[in-house]
Amino acid sequence: MVQSASSAKEGKIAAIAIGASAGGVDALLRILSGLPASYRLPIFVVLHMRDDRESRLTDVFAQHVRVPVRQARDKEDIEAGVLYFAGPGYHLSIEQDRSFSLSGEDPVHYSRPAIDILMSSAADVYGHALAGFLLTGANQDGAEGMANIHEAGGLTVVQDPKEAQISTMPQAAIDRSQPDLILPLLEMHALLMKLGTT
Repeated sequence: MVQSASSAKEGKIAAIAIGASAGGVDALLRILSGLPASYRLPIFVVLHMRDDRESRLTDVFAQHVRVPVRQARDKEDIEAGVLYFAGPGYHLSIEQDRSFSLSGEDPVHYSRPAIDILMSSAADVYGHALAGFLLTGANQDGAEGMANIHEAGGLTVVQDPKEAQISTMPQAAIDRSQPDLILPLLEMHALLMKLGTT
């Protein structure tokens, strides 16, 4: 039942939101490496990081994918086929006109940027056409965001907690609202490829 429901959702995805925390760089490399230049969907990523450290995520991931990789900028219009990372020290939201908004509001789950804020705002904009992926992490950030994606009719995919470096984050999302799919990273990679290349 879950598998067939997720299959029906896969055909209408227009954007992807991904969240990760502790252990997230390795997990993200495993699911994103090899994205082809023809990849057609925008991907938004929040990875928990310290506010006082400059992010080098765009440099790292640009070596592993063939799509453009950028740090999301305030008021920037979202483009198809671009991998966007939230920068340190600001929450990243999606606006109704499909542009980015950065804000310095209080941390959520001790994190700024917070996964919940990105995913919840993206769910408001993209509705059933959003896919959310939640990976390894040590707190509950992302559980509410994934629930909001689910309520909007989007596709929700959680890393198998048994495989995650730290299982707290994926398990919290599973406990909050049963995701469409619970997958190991290899299968998450295959699904990401399928969503953006077919």
